[in-house]
Amino acid sequence: MKKMWVLMLVTVLLLSACSSGGGGNTASEGEKTANEITIWAWDKAFNVAAMEAAKEAYQKENPDLKINIVEYAQDAIIQKLNTGLNSGTSSGLPNIVLIEDYRSQSFLSAYPDAFKDMSSTIKASDFAEYKLGPTAFDGKQYGVPFDSGVTGLYYRTDLLEQAGYKAADLQDITWDDYIKIGKDVKAKTGKDLITLDPNDLGLIRMMIQSAGSWYSKEDGKTPDLAGNAALKEAFVTYKAMMDANIVKLNSDWSQFVAAFNNGDVATIPTGNWITPSVRQEASQSGKWAVAPLPKMAGQSNSVHASNLGGSSWYVMNNVAGADQAADFMGKTFGSDKQLYQDLLNNIGAIGTYKPAAEGEAFDKADEFFGGQKVFADFAKWTQEIPSVNYGINTYAIEDILVVEMQNFLNGKAIDDVLADAQKQAETQLH
Repeated sequence: MKKMWVLMLVTVLLLSACSSGGGGNTASEGEKTANEITIWAWDKAFNVAAMEAAKEAYQKENPDLKINIVEYAQDAIIQKLNTGLNSGTSSGLPNIVLIEDYRSQSFLSAYPDAFKDMSSTIKASDFAEYKLGPTAFDGKQYGVPFDSGVTGLYYRTDLLEQAGYKAADLQDITWDDYIKIGKDVKAKTGKDLITLDPNDLGLIRMMIQSAGSWYSKEDGKTPDLAGNAALKEAFVTYKAMMDANIVKLNSDWSQFVAAFNNGDVATIPTGNWITPSVRQEASQSGKWAVAPLPKMAGQSNSVHASNLGGSSWYVMNNVAGADQAADFMGKTFGSDKQLYQDLLNNIGAIGTYKPAAEGEAFDKADEFFGGQKVFADFAKWTQEIPSVNYGINTYAIEDILVVEMQNFLNGKAIDDVLADAQKQAETQLH
């Protein structure tokens, strides 16, 4: 009898092992049922808050779907994604992940099968055109475009007035005009015009995208530095700002924000996501306004609109619950106009879903900005942003350009700067 029980026990164990061992990710997927999805995002006050609002809206009609929203730092998300995708297993990956637009093509080109094709779930033409390049690959729409990094020229109306400038003087200006204004502001008020971090070339990115140019060619892979007229002009303009002694340097985010909260600089050319940081200094209410971004004088196709940052949502294709995740995205960020109105009202997030780019939230006069309808202006400028291919090497190339910019500021000829940057990029990235 004892031998019989031992035999039965061994048989049960063998059957159990067989049932759990041949299903690939079955065990891990069992932890995440089809009625449960997980989402990764960074920035609790912005991206996570937006997803919480989408969760609330969706669960009104779909209360049975459990939605877990997990906050990680952006760098941690990138690392976790790379680790998981390189392993060839979906274990530990989320159903939905937020990816910055500058980075998305590197993921889509390397792991296209890992992301769900959303072409039939959302209507791509309903989104701002400039967001479609980063979120699509090989003719398929993978990303659900989210926030706009549309830029503007934030400026202190009181400081500009002291220097002899009115709101009308900030319309349709070039970067050369901007530098002249900065010299007058410095002379009349003692304030710098702008704050810059030498290790962050966001200003360069804004300039060149306004002219429909980028660090790489249309294929998104071939470096386009030497002979890039827009990039050359952007470098020259950057140096002109430094030479004019109108720049307050910073080395991190807190110093960047402190420069304008403390009243040390008169303008901030940047993405609209800076608005909450500007507002946090309540004593400056009514003293700020936003003008269109200056354009490049030497580039005939440069416009007064550009982009800085911005991210989009992606559904992981091989994680249990992919269909539920796609349905969730399609019915929230893919089509819910009221959600976008709520996001604008509650967290100041400007989406790129065109059908939601009007309405009460956009039409509000903002007393902090002197009664200006800033959201309506940003929505208008969003539609004017030139489309470029950010490619797969934006930050790798920028690491090279940061060093060469310092060489340029120290006297190296601009053509040599860009030629050397081109050689380094070709060597390091191929």
